[in-house]
Amino acid sequence: MRNVAEVCSDLIRFDTTNPGDGERPAAEYVATLLSDAGLEPVVFESAPRRTSVIARIPGDSPDALLIHGHLDVVPADPAEWRSHPFSGEIEDGCVHGRGAVDMKGSLAMTLAWALRLAAEGRRPRRDLVLAFLADEEANGSYGAYHAVEHHRDLFDGCTEAISESGGFSVPADGKRIYPVAVGERGTAWMKVTATGVAGHGSKPPVDNPVAELARALARLADHRWPVRLTPAVRSLINGLARTLGVTIDLDDLDAEAVRLGGVGALFKGVIRNSANPTMMNAGYKVNVIPGTAEAHIDGRFLPGLRDEFLETVDRLLGPKIIREFANLEEATSAPVSGLFDDLCAALVAEDPLAHPVPYVMSGGTDAKAFAQIGIRGYGFAPLMLNPGLDYFRMFHGVDERVPVEGLEFGVRVLDRLLT
Repeated sequence: MRNVAEVCSDLIRFDTTNPGDGERPAAEYVATLLSDAGLEPVVFESAPRRTSVIARIPGDSPDALLIHGHLDVVPADPAEWRSHPFSGEIEDGCVHGRGAVDMKGSLAMTLAWALRLAAEGRRPRRDLVLAFLADEEANGSYGAYHAVEHHRDLFDGCTEAISESGGFSVPADGKRIYPVAVGERGTAWMKVTATGVAGHGSKPPVDNPVAELARALARLADHRWPVRLTPAVRSLINGLARTLGVTIDLDDLDAEAVRLGGVGALFKGVIRNSANPTMMNAGYKVNVIPGTAEAHIDGRFLPGLRDEFLETVDRLLGPKIIREFANLEEATSAPVSGLFDDLCAALVAEDPLAHPVPYVMSGGTDAKAFAQIGIRGYGFAPLMLNPGLDYFRMFHGVDERVPVEGLEFGVRVLDRLLT
């Protein structure tokens, strides 16, 4: 039986870069391990080599829990890394490579736990649906959204789910805070276009779309979005204040985030909406004014603030800019009770210094797809981390890595939770 670090290393060695050649080899590996655990995985493709795997573990209750994660990863330039990003090298107590944190380490914990369960002949407390999905790092259309539309029956009985971006430790004054995600910001990926009059670059401009778009993007980038405290974020801040025994000034949260360091990072990115220009494209020759210019914007909005967000974006861009969505997904949320309490209890059972708090993710996950079929999602991929590891920088970062001991801790926490 392979241990969790070996499984993580194996998964990293499959180059599942998105966009790229697809997830199929990694999916076949996962299906083999699930079969070794006595399960009957369903393997399907939404397009050639865009492969997902789903398996059900029967439990003592048909009220099923979904555990989902994604097989794809973002690109990595080997020239920027100390070791090759797809080496899966195990060194200095860590598994190194693209996806170690986001999120092949989490998938490895789930797989290692399933193998352990089968080897010991035990059953979980409730039915479990394990989903290893394609395409989360794009918009999920080849993965989670395809699964809920075309394979809805595989999720029968599922009302709740756990996945990435929660359950990790954050050191603070001799304590370990574990944020458990109960929500995430909505996604608004936009392409914006300015049109004008094409002409010679040496002539006085009549209506230069490059200049028009640049001015619009500058207005958007310079905008100071107001603080909007949602109930879940307020609960997070109150929980941090109680745990640390400090007062957090709600009227100056930017300064408080800086003062609190790593703990402040838990709320810094979720107290307001955001819209960041990320790509631009215009023209084909230095002496030609083009007729069009376009850019892409990564927009994120808090639960309940979609309309306010879009109205602000339109006002800042101005009437001459055409906006269209590449991806528009509503924010999701789950109650700070029920399964949330079970997740917290599992952490405390394995780490007496654990102080779980509710958390809202600044980015997005496949939870939005499963929310469409009534499944409430929590961010819970448990990891006890070394204090010196900048966990947030690991996401999509250079030299991504995850501690072996952290992965082993996660397997134990999952066992506490599920059995």
